[in-house]
Amino acid sequence: MSRRVVRQSKFRHVFGQAAKADQTYEDIRVSKVTWDSSFCAVNPKFLAIIVEAGGGGAFIVLPLAKTGRVDKNYPLVTGHTAPVLDIDWCPHNDNVIASASDDTTIMVWQIPDYTPVRNITEPIITLEGHSKRVGVLSWHPTARNVLLSAGGDNVIIIWNVGTGEVLLSLDDLHPDIIHSVCWNSNGSLLATTCKDKTLRIIDPRKSQVVAERARPHEGARPLRAVFTADGKLLSTGFSRMSERQLALWDPERFAAHEGMRPMRAVFTRQGHIFTTGFTRMSQRELGLWDPNNFEEPVALQEMDTSNGVLLPFYDPDSSIVYLCGKGDSSIRYFEITDEPPFVHYLNTFSSKEPQRGMGFMPKRGLDVSKCEIARFYKLHERKCEPIIMTVPRKSDLFQDDLYPDTPGPEAALEADEWLSGQDAEPVLISLRDGYVPPKHRELRVTKRNILDARPPSGPRRSQSASDTPLSVRSRPVPPRPDTPLPSTLIQPLVPSPQQQHTLETLLEEIKTLRERVQAQEQRITALENMLCELVDGTD
Repeated sequence: MSRRVVRQSKFRHVFGQAAKADQTYEDIRVSKVTWDSSFCAVNPKFLAIIVEAGGGGAFIVLPLAKTGRVDKNYPLVTGHTAPVLDIDWCPHNDNVIASASDDTTIMVWQIPDYTPVRNITEPIITLEGHSKRVGVLSWHPTARNVLLSAGGDNVIIIWNVGTGEVLLSLDDLHPDIIHSVCWNSNGSLLATTCKDKTLRIIDPRKSQVVAERARPHEGARPLRAVFTADGKLLSTGFSRMSERQLALWDPERFAAHEGMRPMRAVFTRQGHIFTTGFTRMSQRELGLWDPNNFEEPVALQEMDTSNGVLLPFYDPDSSIVYLCGKGDSSIRYFEITDEPPFVHYLNTFSSKEPQRGMGFMPKRGLDVSKCEIARFYKLHERKCEPIIMTVPRKSDLFQDDLYPDTPGPEAALEADEWLSGQDAEPVLISLRDGYVPPKHRELRVTKRNILDARPPSGPRRSQSASDTPLSVRSRPVPPRPDTPLPSTLIQPLVPSPQQQHTLETLLEEIKTLRERVQAQEQRITALENMLCELVDGTD
């Protein structure tokens, strides 16, 4: 009687492959800011990278098809007065991206489908409410126009980007800097990691901590966590000996990683939380936790000894978590299942050069015809390199087991509905016929009418700046006076496909003419020099 030794999994043979040289993005000055974010965000239409910029912060947005060398004068998205620390694409509008900066503001931008001629400097809306730098951004997974920000003031603010108002302000739940924030699948809970080495599960609408675990990883370095599909928490961090660790936790029996370095946490599909962090001896580790039992981790694994924070990227469709360490030259990936040891090592993709950041493509942006289950955008010092994860299959037919219905771009709730207590799972779409992006939609920001805020019936009193609520200080950027738009809406102009084609043709022609003129000027200069030499020789 034979005994099965090797665990059966359809993802056992997943392998990674770097894109060819002509499919990379060259000559990009990636930001050198010291901050533990990914510096890169990607969706099915655009690639955004935080870059070095003088006189403030900036990031570059490239169409995915624009590979090769990027012109040094390529337009940037500028507007912040200090370095940009984090960027995040809206999951419900592929043309909208939010940026957070050291200047304490959050800006939301509308990116046109055509290539702009000059820098984009005017955001749709600027959100002001933090007193210190803003380092973490995260859009709500199912509610439209709901954006979360976390700042160095230890405050989490949840905004309605559609009106510029503050929906919720969680300012008494964290005693120190917040390293990471993650929503669960329907946006009803938050998992946060903090410099005080505590992993917290928060109900934002009740403004209370549902569960918490001190020191899920013993190390002092940053920790990361994600919710799994079955409701547990998976974490990575560092041990006391500075070895990297992995842990699986039950959130009802919650102390995570003991290290002093930053920790990360994300919800998984099952509702668990996956964390990354450090031990007391600075070993990196990862853990999986059950939010209903935080006393002991469901799984805990030590990784290695390294200073780089492990950034977890979780795919709920396959229940695979990918670990990318800053400064590492590899991507490790694990499968989370209901079978012990719950977190199963699959493989490691290795390359020669270390990564300075990483972008993770949503499932709807993958090429299903090539059995592509994940795509990363690895940041080097001066380029971005796509890395494709593939499951080898002989059949050319659509692989139903690899591509279940996945979250699409449609929101399931409006902001007011979510705030009132409603929850909804993401609206799913099928990838059987390939993903077709929806028609371009504009983000509309409705200005508040100050007359709606009627004065109280009692005696009036003067109002100081400290009395002003955060929602009043968040200000939409007004439209230009010469733009014939309705006074209640900010609507960036979007050209038709014919106009876009004409514009791109004109830009290419202008570029060609400039090169030709420059060449002729050089030729004229050379001829003038020859003429001068002949005249001097005759004299």
